[in-house]
Amino acid sequence: MTREQTPVPGSPFHPSVVPASPFHPSLAPGSPHVAAPGSPFQQPPASPSQFPGASYQNALLDEPKSSNITWHEGDVTRDERQNLVGQKGLTIWFTGLSASGKSTIASALEQHLLHKGRMAYRLDGDNIRFGLNKNLGFSPDDRTENIRRISEVAKLFADAAVIALTSFISPYRADRDSARALHDQAGLSFVEVHVDVPIEVAEQRDPKGLYKKARAGQIKEFTGIDAPYEAPLKPELHIRSDKESVADSVKRITEYLVAKGYIPA
Repeated sequence: MTREQTPVPGSPFHPSVVPASPFHPSLAPGSPHVAAPGSPFQQPPASPSQFPGASYQNALLDEPKSSNITWHEGDVTRDERQNLVGQKGLTIWFTGLSASGKSTIASALEQHLLHKGRMAYRLDGDNIRFGLNKNLGFSPDDRTENIRRISEVAKLFADAAVIALTSFISPYRADRDSARALHDQAGLSFVEVHVDVPIEVAEQRDPKGLYKKARAGQIKEFTGIDAPYEAPLKPELHIRSDKESVADSVKRITEYLVAKGYIPA
């Protein structure tokens, strides 16, 4: 039997898969493609304990409006996909002020990971607003919805065994906590990276001229000027981009990923 014909461990066709697995087809009621109770993607009703940083009301708003829907589980398990692809998926969430260096570091890390043979994809805050989130502004409610949507997209990438790199200001701690909870609930890893600079440094950089416009009153609800930024309390990584080069930041993140077993050395 060739390598292509050999069932991969974790495949529903491999003898190691037992009926106790939440992905085993025999557990799906009525159809081999319907998620069994207990599947990481069979989401129970929201409860306050599931969203420690977000309000319970916000969590309830995340529940589907449609009632006559059923999650359809595929025939490929997460373990099987990861074994075939040769890596585990996760989300690396870059947060920080505008001009802190989030996108620059995320772009460099994406390139570095790809050259190491790792599948990675960057989701950029501005780029997303040209398409998926083009109907959202910068009000508090729109900011929350912006992060909710990208959290779901990042989760899909991570489930597909891709390393998702998200670079978003994501100013509200509750929204980032909800993004983490979404991944935790699905059994996916979430790494928060706070790219930190003093507001004075960010204003000096100001590559897009946004701080100047905000100070002049031409932009309203600008984070750090007339809208708040709630810094992470316990990020996995804290980077001071005014004291650390992009190359050193990428090296430190990579070393963290290796140490945690997310990627090989």
